[in-house]
Order: sequence, then structure tokens, then C-alpha cells
Amino acid sequence: MISLLQSNFILESLTDFVNQSGFGLFFEDGGWKMAVMIGIACFLLWLAIKKQFEPLLLLPIAFGMLLTNLPGAEMFHSELFAGGHVHWDIFVDKAGLIDYLYLGVKLGIYPCLIFVGVGAMTDFGPLIANPKSFLLGAAAQLGIFATFIGAYAIGFAPNECGSIGIIGGADGPTSIFLTARLAPDLLGPIAIAAYSYMALVPVIQPPIMKALTTKKERMIKMTQLRQVSKTEKILFPVIITIIISLLLPSAAPLVGCLMLGNLMKECGVVDRLSKTVQNELMNIVVIFLGISVGATATGDSFLSVKTIFILCLGILAFSMGTAGGVILAKIMNLFAKEGKKINPLIGSAGVSAVPMAARVSQTVGQEYDKSNFLLMHAMGPNVAGVVGSAVAAGILLALLG
Repeated sequence: MISLLQSNFILESLTDFVNQSGFGLFFEDGGWKMAVMIGIACFLLWLAIKKQFEPLLLLPIAFGMLLTNLPGAEMFHSELFAGGHVHWDIFVDKAGLIDYLYLGVKLGIYPCLIFVGVGAMTDFGPLIANPKSFLLGAAAQLGIFATFIGAYAIGFAPNECGSIGIIGGADGPTSIFLTARLAPDLLGPIAIAAYSYMALVPVIQPPIMKALTTKKERMIKMTQLRQVSKTEKILFPVIITIIISLLLPSAAPLVGCLMLGNLMKECGVVDRLSKTVQNELMNIVVIFLGISVGATATGDSFLSVKTIFILCLGILAFSMGTAGGVILAKIMNLFAKEGKKINPLIGSAGVSAVPMAARVSQTVGQEYDKSNFLLMHAMGPNVAGVVGSAVAAGILLALLG
């Protein structure tokens, strides 16, 4: 009799343990979504490690996705941020580890800190030497606004359209910054789309560049850029911050942080700070940002028709941004004197995937003339695109925020 009671007790204990474990939760409502998301997370980890698709951010994003979809782990609670607001009244009692980390995304802290590091690693010299590059960087933002209109036409809400369109800027931190403000429910798929397409720049851009240019245009050689003085490099971030912040205050956080980092680099008196934001600060923030963003990709938010549309519209935005820069360069050549023409290939670098897009311009150009060096010329539109995407985000935030 005692042994029977003991057996029943052991059986009930084991049953309770299985039901309360993560394995048991897979068999409850919605459990299959968690299993699918864990599979997707493992696939993204494979892409980051094996294929090296933007591994510095895709790896922590994928692992954050893995953590948030482990049944019973309770590390992230989307209900704490429902409706686009932080519900402080229940935050302390219910918050898990990633909920605290996610505050840096929700409050716009991580993207801005990353922009400080980006600024410290950016040389605006090619842009200062050839101010016309600003126009090419602006033209490459065409994809953002064209996709905004397209997304609205197929039924997305205006705030969602803004978040989807910003993928065309090919700037991950800017996409995260804007989406966290406008459409936090879409943060996971938009971040994954943005960084995936950034990694695929060498695949996506060349066919578009070749389709829009002739062989003769691809072989245009550009004159060497003038030497930019240290004074110009110091004044540039200060002047740009003042002008853009006065014209568009909503862009001030991103542009201001970008220019602060650049000023640290160029002034030459705070080398310790410059090196810190380029390395230690940047690395720490990237880890926190990636895990936090990945944690928003739950089954309910990610496994939907919206995600498929976001991925399709994202590549459309990126492609149109590439085309916009190339087309404007061709138009500018109609009014340029012989010997002063722009190689249209550098227009594609107006998307802000620095420096990968500029390298693609160089690579495609050298396919037709080994002696044609376009890299420094392409860096002008490339860094202009960083500023341009931040300004575009500010415009969308001012209109929709």
C-alpha cells in the first residue's frame, strides 16, 4: 500500500514537473509559434556565424530572439510596452532581464550612442571636398518616401509606413530608433530586414547599377579630390549640427550624436574618448541593442503576413534608394562640363551602408577599368547618406510621431 502511494506521488510529481517545464508549455496554445521562432533564431545564428551576415548585430539579435521564445523563461514581456508606452505601474513587479535592457531601445538611448561611435569612425573629408555628394546622399533616400507611399497604399497605418520605409536608408540604428518610436510592434522584423539587406549590399546593388548605366558611364574617371584642412573638418560637425537641428529638431538626437563622435575624432584633443566610443562603448551598446531588439520578435508579432510584406517592401525601399542615387548622378551629368562629370556608380553609395556601399561602387567600376579608383569619391555620398537617413527619420518622426 505504501509503495503504491509512493509510486502515485512520484508519478504526480513528474507530471507536474513536465507540465511546469518549458517542454510542457510547447503543447499549450501558441506553443507551436515558439518552436517555429526558435528554429528561425537558430537559422539567423547560422547566417551570422557561417555566412557572416552582419554578425556583430545579427548574432545578438538572433540570440535575443531565442531567449524571448523559450517557454517559461519570462525574460521579456511585451505587455509592459503595449500601446507604445512603458507601463511603469506594473514594470518592477513583472519585468525580466531583457525588459530592463529594452528600455535603452524604447527611450532611444542605444541608437544614439551607436551614432556617437559611428561618427568617431567616419571621415567626412570626401563629402567636404565635394559638397555635391550631399545631393547624391539625399537622392538615395528616395526609397524611404516611395516605400512609405507604397506601404500606405496596401493598407499599413501611417506610423507603420514610416518604419517600413526607413529600411531604405540601409541604416540599422536609424531604423531601430524610428521604429521604437512609431511602431514598436514591428521592431523585430524591421531590424532583421534592415541588417539583412545591409549584409546583402554586394548582391543587391550591382545589378541595379549596371541596369541604369551604360558602359561608357561606368568608365568615367573623376578628378582627384582636394585636400581638406583640419579646420574644415572641425567646423563641419558643429555647423551641420546647428543647421539640421534648427531646421528639423526631431533629427537632433541622431545627427547631434553622430557629429559629436566625429568632432571627438577630428579635434585631436580627446583621443581617449574617441577610442572609447569607437571600441568599448560601441561594442557594449551593440550587445544590449541586439539582444533587446531580438527579444521583440515573438511568435505573435513575427509570424504574420505583415512580416512578409515588410521583407518585400524593405528590399524594394533599398533598391529604389540605390536607383535614386544613380539616376540623380546621371541627371547632374547633363549639366556638367566635360572632365567634370560624375561616375553614376558612386550615386548608389548614397545609401548609408558605410563603407560597404562605397566599396561596391569601386568594385563595379574596376570591372570595366582597372585604373579607375572610385572609392574616395563614393565615400562622399556614402557618409552623406548617413546624415540623410537621420534627417529622413527626423522628418518622419515630426510628421507621424
